[in-house]
Amino acid sequence: MAKVLCVLYSDPVTGYPPKYVRDGLPKIEGYAGGQTLPSPKKIDFKPGELLGSVSGELGLRKFLEEGGHEFIVTNDKEGPDSVFEKNLPDTEIVISQPFFPAYLTAERIKKAPKLKLAITAGIGSDHVDLKAAIAHGITVAEVTYSNSISVSEHTVMMILSLVRNYLPAYGWVIKKGWNIADCVERSYDLEGMAVGSVAAGRIGLAVLRRLKPFGVKLHYYDRYKLPEEVERELNATYHPSVEEMVKVCDVVTIHCPLHDETRNMFDTQMLGKMKRGAYIVNTARAEICNRDAIVKALESGQLAGYAGDVWFPQPAPADHPWRTMPNHGMTPHISGTSLSAQARYAAGTREILECWFDGRPIRNEYLIVDGGKLAGVGAHSYSDSKKK
Repeated sequence: MAKVLCVLYSDPVTGYPPKYVRDGLPKIEGYAGGQTLPSPKKIDFKPGELLGSVSGELGLRKFLEEGGHEFIVTNDKEGPDSVFEKNLPDTEIVISQPFFPAYLTAERIKKAPKLKLAITAGIGSDHVDLKAAIAHGITVAEVTYSNSISVSEHTVMMILSLVRNYLPAYGWVIKKGWNIADCVERSYDLEGMAVGSVAAGRIGLAVLRRLKPFGVKLHYYDRYKLPEEVERELNATYHPSVEEMVKVCDVVTIHCPLHDETRNMFDTQMLGKMKRGAYIVNTARAEICNRDAIVKALESGQLAGYAGDVWFPQPAPADHPWRTMPNHGMTPHISGTSLSAQARYAAGTREILECWFDGRPIRNEYLIVDGGKLAGVGAHSYSDSKKK
C-alpha cells in the first residue's frame, strides 16, 4: 500500500464548503484535436465543487483509503519543519498543483528514496526538477488539456482588460466617481492590433482561435510550425524567433513551458525590442519574464501594461514588486483552477492513480517523465537540456 502526499491551497477564508452560485457544470464532450476527457472508473465528487483546496482533497480520500493507502493532504509545504518535508522521506506518490506548487527540487527528491510518482493536478510540471526525476527513475505525469481552455479564456479576459483599461475604470466606480476622461485616457480598441503568441500549443492555439473574431492580426512563434491549414484558418503569421515576432506586436501573450531555454526570455534586451506601449500577458510561468525588467519597463512606459497570474515563488510574498508596479492586471495563479477545470483535473488525477495502482499504462499524453527520460507530452514540450 502506498503513502500519498498531496499539497493543495488553503480553504476559502469564509469557510468550506462555499455556497456555490451555480448548480453543476455544463457537460463537455471532448477536447479539440480528439483527446478525450479524463476517464476514471468513477468519481466521488460532484462536478462544480471546490476540489482544489485542502478540504476538497481532489475528491480522492474515499478512493485511496478504501484501497488501503495512506492519504495526507496539507497546505504546509515550505521549510524543513513543514508537513510536506516531514512526510516526504517515506512517500511513494506526491500530488501537487501549479497554482500552489510543492517544489520537488533535486534536494527534496534526494530525501525521498521511496518516491516513484509525481502528479501535477493540472498542467505544467516545472515545479518538479525533471532532471532529478529522470535520474531517480520517478514518473512525472500531469492532466494534459484539463485546464487549457480555462487558461485561454483567462488570457483573452486579461488582454481585453489591459487594452480597454478596464480595472482602473472599475476602480472609479468603486470610489463612487464618474471620471470618464481618466478611464479612457489609456483605453484603446483591440481591433486592428497585432497579437503574437509565444508558443502555439494547446493553450496558445486556443487563444489565437478565440482572438480571431476580434479582427486582430495574429502572429506566433513555436518550435513546431502549425499545419498550413491552421495558419490559413487563422491567417496567422509564423516567426522563426521570439525576437522577430515581438517587434511587430502590440500584444504579446506567453504560453510556452518553463525550461532552460525560456527562463528569463523577456529580459531588458527583449523588452527593448518591443513596440513602445505594447502589452504582455503571461499565464505560462513567471520566470519566463525577468521580474525587475518588467517593473522598469512599466515605469518607463516601454510597456503599457502587464497582466498574468503566475508568480515566483508561489505564493508570492507580500512585498513582491509585481503587486505594486504601475498598470498591471495581476491575479493569484487562478486561470487554470476554475471550478470547471477542477472537475477535470481531479478526475484526471484519479485516472492516473487508478492506472498506477492497477499496473496499467498511464496515457501517453499525460506523461512528462517515464522510464528515465522525457516522455509523452514532456518530450514535445520540454527542452532536451533537461536530460543533460
